[in-house]
This record gives sequence, C-alpha cells and structure tokens, in this order.
Amino acid sequence: MANRLYNPFLDFHFDNKTCFLSGKALNSDNEKIQVFPQWMMRSFDLEDKPFKMLDESMVTYKQLQLPCSTPVSDLFEELEKKVEDAVGLGYSAVKNLDQITLFQWVSKILYGVVFNEIQVGIRQAFISGEQLNFSQALVQKFKNLHFMLQSLIVPMEFEQKNPFTFAVFPVDSTAETFMYRDEINTLIFSLRMKDFAIIATLQDNGVHEIYHEDILKKVDGKILHPIQFEEICARYFYSAYLFNRLPEYTYMEVGEKVYVEPMPLNDWTLKPIFDQWTVKTYGQVLESFWKPWGFILFEIIKNPEHPMSFILDEQHNFLENIELPR
Repeated sequence: MANRLYNPFLDFHFDNKTCFLSGKALNSDNEKIQVFPQWMMRSFDLEDKPFKMLDESMVTYKQLQLPCSTPVSDLFEELEKKVEDAVGLGYSAVKNLDQITLFQWVSKILYGVVFNEIQVGIRQAFISGEQLNFSQALVQKFKNLHFMLQSLIVPMEFEQKNPFTFAVFPVDSTAETFMYRDEINTLIFSLRMKDFAIIATLQDNGVHEIYHEDILKKVDGKILHPIQFEEICARYFYSAYLFNRLPEYTYMEVGEKVYVEPMPLNDWTLKPIFDQWTVKTYGQVLESFWKPWGFILFEIIKNPEHPMSFILDEQHNFLENIELPR
C-alpha cells in the first residue's frame, strides 16, 4: 500500500480536528468546507432544505461539512470554480470536462455524505455503549474511494482503465430543476439540473457502460425528456444493485506518483458479473424514479415481457415526442 495515501479507516479516525483528505492536523475549528458546493446551494436555494441521513434523521444541506486544511480547501476551490464555470455554460461544457475532474468533484460530495454518515454512526455507538458495526465490504469500497479522491493532492495515474465512469446527458429540464440521488452502498450517483444530467458509477471499472450499451446508443445525441433520464437512472441504479463484485485495486508508489491498477473482475467461480435482472424489482425501482409523474407498479409491469418505457417504442425506436410535464 502506498505510504503517501492517508487511510482513516485503519482506526476509524473521523474527528473534526483532522483534514479529511490529507490526515493533517487542523489549526482551527474554522477549517471546513461544504459537502455540497456553496455555488450550488445558492443557485438552488438548498442551504436550509432537509437532507435525510441513513438513520432517517434530517439535517440541512449546509450542515453537511468536512474538516479540511486550508491548502486542500484551496485545491477544492479551484476544482469547484472549474465545474461552476462549466455548469454556467451548460451541457456541452459539462460534457467536455475531463473524467478526473468529474470524478474528484462527484467523489467529494459522495464521500462527504459518507463521512457525515460515519460520524453519526460513531456518535450513536458511543451513546448506546455498543461497538460500531460496519461492513468490511463497505469499508473496502469507501477506503478505495477515499484513496482515489486523494488524486487531488497526490500525483496519481489510473492504469489500463479508470475505475469510474460518467455519463452526461442533455435534458430538457426547467431552469430551477435540482435532483440529487446517491446510493452509498453501491457507489452510484446521479444529478439533474439546468440542461444536463450526470450518472456516475464510481467503482465498477466501466462495466455499467457496457451493460447499458444498447440503451446508451439509442439516446446518443438526443435531448432527453426528464422522464427519459429518470428511466436511464432507474436502469443504472438497479444494475448497480445487481453488480456482484467487490472491485480490488493495487496502489504502487513510484517516485512522486501513485499508480492505481484495477484487478480483473472475472474470478474463478465464472459467475456473471451481474445477477439476474428481475422485471418486478426493476419496476419497483422505476416506480420510485417516476414518482413525479404518478405511474404505479401495476402500469409499469402490466406486460412483464415489455415493461413501460418512455425511451423506446414497441419497435425499439427512440421516442421523440412525449406529452408529459417536465
């Protein structure tokens, strides 16, 4: 393991006196950054809106913070400026952001949520007098995410392929649209705002892009209705649940740089990388994503062979005109 990378999971060190990314001691309690960027919270009036934690408790968006040293905070500020400028220009500029930039930006948000969830868990364990119970599989995922996020402060090269993939879509949303979702157990993230939307799979070595290749080809170059993007989202979030591998990575320090190499996902069992797709379960996921339009499970899977779709018609052609609210 590269010594240059900080690992808070060795002793579950998640206090507010240590920089979350570098592990360096902080000089004051004021050294913090927001999990959700300030410009985003201002744009969509999020500061005081509720954010639900895994234990069902509620905090506000602005309460989600990370202890962060000034040098690291400055680097995040540069990153945020780059993304903010792209968002201001719209879909094409966001699409042209490089994958590493998108990864660092999305990962700070997702890992920031994880960090705050872990702090809640530690506090609850202390109050109850019980030991913190944490899945070793999740520890491995979060540790890898944290290591890779350190690419912001440590020269890092991803060999062979990136462990993460991003799909950016043009979407005909209203200007005030802000729709955020994450699933920290499967490390998938989606965000829809203004005229674009992003789906990120942060530790799959690119296999979701292959798994959804057919539908991605159908929507390539198309401006999506929001219900079409939410359908793609449902497909991705469900397949992330079906993904049955725990990716492993080797980290090698050579000089000043850390090289990250993914281990093969195929194993000796020859078991498929994704579990069996079940129409009813997919329909339940889709029902949740289509909640703004009121479609229920019975309608969605009325024909189990061909569940309802707003992306493809019966001839599997892209649906161009959809008469539904945005």
